Amino acid sequence: MKRDINRTEKLKETVQITISILSFIINKLKSTFYLKSIFNSSLFTIRVSFLTIKPLLLIIHSPLSTFNFSFSAYIFSLISFHYKKALTFIFLLFFFHLSYAQQLESYIKEAEQNNPKIQAFELRYAIANEKTNEVSTIPNTQFSAGYFVSEPETRTGAQRARFSVQQMLPWFGTITARKNYVTSIAETEYVDITILKRKLALSVSTSFYQLFSLHKKQKVVDNTIKLLQTYEKLALTSIEVGKASAVDVLRLQIRQNELKQKKEILEQEYLSELAVFNSFLNRKSNIDIVLPTKMDLSITDLSWNEEGLSLNPELLKYDKLYKSIQQSELLNQKERAPQIGFGLDYVPVSQRSDMVMRDNGKDIIMPMVSVSIPIFNKQYTSKTRQNKLRQQEIEAEKKEKENQLKVLLAKAISTMHIAKIQFKTQEENLIQTKNAEQILMKNYETGTINFNDILDIQELQLKFETQQIESIQLFYTQAAIQNYLTN
Repeated sequence: MKRDINRTEKLKETVQITISILSFIINKLKSTFYLKSIFNSSLFTIRVSFLTIKPLLLIIHSPLSTFNFSFSAYIFSLISFHYKKALTFIFLLFFFHLSYAQQLESYIKEAEQNNPKIQAFELRYAIANEKTNEVSTIPNTQFSAGYFVSEPETRTGAQRARFSVQQMLPWFGTITARKNYVTSIAETEYVDITILKRKLALSVSTSFYQLFSLHKKQKVVDNTIKLLQTYEKLALTSIEVGKASAVDVLRLQIRQNELKQKKEILEQEYLSELAVFNSFLNRKSNIDIVLPTKMDLSITDLSWNEEGLSLNPELLKYDKLYKSIQQSELLNQKERAPQIGFGLDYVPVSQRSDMVMRDNGKDIIMPMVSVSIPIFNKQYTSKTRQNKLRQQEIEAEKKEKENQLKVLLAKAISTMHIAKIQFKTQEENLIQTKNAEQILMKNYETGTINFNDILDIQELQLKFETQQIESIQLFYTQAAIQNYLTN
């Protein structure tokens, strides 16, 4: 009989532990930011009722094989498993942990579509493209008309008026050279759009990682507060048995107040950074975003090469500027060539009444050809020298910019290595603090516990967890800079 009672007690304890573990797991899953909507209706249903427990108690006197079978049946009935929701849960759990990069990419695309500065640059590019139509025209056609107040007499009659039309034409290939020059300027404007999009993507990424850091710090502080509340209850219990003093309780409460203050500050910083993030996307400042639950430093290849750096738009812009100077010089050579003009004069003539003659009163039609020669062409020579100097200036500026980008890339790679080292160190420190915490709790079983040591350990643990989050933020921020420079 005594053996049956012990078996019953052990069975009850096992059931309680199982229920506690399942409840803990489900609550943790429910608290996951991404999966709140899934758990509006339960994925797992805990069902422990009198009808379930009663058969369990009745099988205590049964053979061992029957007991095992019945206990398995009980465990199966403990959880009602909704397979459709479970499949959805498994998919989203996998998706959200692996696709935060895709989520960030969607925010970047939204920012590119909605950002007013990019829209302004795109309009500027459209204007530059439209200028090709402006420069592809020829000079205005000249019309003139004159009336002789005093009609000049000629052999065939008196001239009454003069009407003229004239059209100047640029030298062969000049219009094409103008179009090529304007197109090269438009290409430079397009590179400016690419640079702006990259900078916007970097700003969005940096803000995204900052939001992740603030969000995770809030979670860490909140978990620390809950743990200190548990220690406070332990301290109150220890006071009753003489293992602690009221001062220990007060210290734990003071520490909780400090952490609550820190949590509120983090919440305000999060809201401020959220407004910054939404401003990049040109939307309301209070719209929340989807953040990853976890980010690790699994990237192992931190090498880089100069080929990726050479394709950076900030360097390609200098190539486009150099090309535009070349087109400017070609246009300059075309414009210093002569211009050819074609025209026609028409003069109406009155008939003479005093005599009869051939071509009496015949109107005058005179085709004309003109040439405009730039004899004084100092301006074109000067412009050629300016273009050569401008090309040298662009080459020097490109080299300087390339050196600056190399330095930024080297610093980004170095900082990423530092972040990984810091992350690993904090991970080891966290293991040590947890070991120290376990030692302190074992000491409590022997009757000696120092709540000052517990506070010190918790403060170290909070410090290490916070620094670990900052290392993750630093790593991915520098990775975004590397991506800006090389991809």
